[in-house]
Amino acid sequence: MGNAEKILFDNNSRVAPLGLIAMEGASELGGKVNSYLTKWANENEYFKDTFLVEVDCPRFSSGDGKGLIKQTVRGNDLFILCDMGNYSVTYDYFGHKNCMSPDDHYQDLKRIIQAASGKAHRINVIMPSLYGGRQHRRNFRESLDCAVALQELQSMGVSNVLTFDAHDPRVQNAVPLMGFDNIIPSYQVLKCMFRNLDGFRPDKQHFMIVSPDEGAINRNMYYASVLGVDLGMFYKRRDYSTVVDGRNPIVAHEYMGNDVTGKDIFIADDIISSGESMLDIAVELKKRKANKIYCYATYAIFTNGLESFDKAYADGIIDGVFGTNLTYRSPELLSSPWFYEVDCAKYIAYFIASLNHDQSISKVMDPHQKITALLEKYGIK
Repeated sequence: MGNAEKILFDNNSRVAPLGLIAMEGASELGGKVNSYLTKWANENEYFKDTFLVEVDCPRFSSGDGKGLIKQTVRGNDLFILCDMGNYSVTYDYFGHKNCMSPDDHYQDLKRIIQAASGKAHRINVIMPSLYGGRQHRRNFRESLDCAVALQELQSMGVSNVLTFDAHDPRVQNAVPLMGFDNIIPSYQVLKCMFRNLDGFRPDKQHFMIVSPDEGAINRNMYYASVLGVDLGMFYKRRDYSTVVDGRNPIVAHEYMGNDVTGKDIFIADDIISSGESMLDIAVELKKRKANKIYCYATYAIFTNGLESFDKAYADGIIDGVFGTNLTYRSPELLSSPWFYEVDCAKYIAYFIASLNHDQSISKVMDPHQKITALLEKYGIK
């Protein structure tokens, strides 16, 4: 049993009674997190059926909504878990089924915070996919959605925001007096790879990390450093004279780094949206005689569908895609032979346990020791 489980139900050290709210789009993940919390509670003879607080965000036929908390939260240390990217959640709007957008999820989050009416001891928001996170900086006359949203949550009384693999974590500079933690599930990813890949050998002779672009260099540099393997990088050469769908189109992917011949390649990014860039990079690596290619994205959302990845897998271009359960995954994706799910529910439960007791989360956030132990277990180091 880890330190988080041991301290979780020490009544003398917790900030306040724990309450967990899983918004509708995060109900699956919230249920898994709650199962860990209740398991630890029963093991420590603090018997609790559930920590989940029942809430609802009903809508009128006109589309107007409201937030409703169905039990008392007075004095609770509230943790609100929400999935801003769950497009499977719908509501009735003038007789039509309307899929909820990130804007709709964000409004529901604010409704629940309002419904708490200032009675909670503390409000913490766990928002794995940061709302507006891809619009994190201003170019010319543009909005700053993420920064404004964080400031709005702070003004509503939120004490801490926890997110996973933010597109640009520097957006936290918008709220320097509010708690903001950007969590990278590196250990969970490597553990999932060891469990699912036969003959997986992430050493310098057989394995290499390649960053898909300059924006992802830090997360890929971390993997290369803890594994002790070489790091390569692609950079995107764009046509800045043209704008397509609000972006400058990519002309080519240029590679910089060591020879990839015969090596298994791991490519990590925060989001696979259309996936075109990831597949283009995989094709370029295959031209350079790379062996197996594994892609990873914290948020594997596949906005253009799965057909291109199905074909790439069938053609031997990619050998697997890893993605977390921090956002909605379609049934089609979960059933794909090339997709591997990285479960982060226990990781979130550790954070909740630590914060609920005002314990340091530095050991939870820094997985270096766990990764080292994992490599030793499989005889890598």
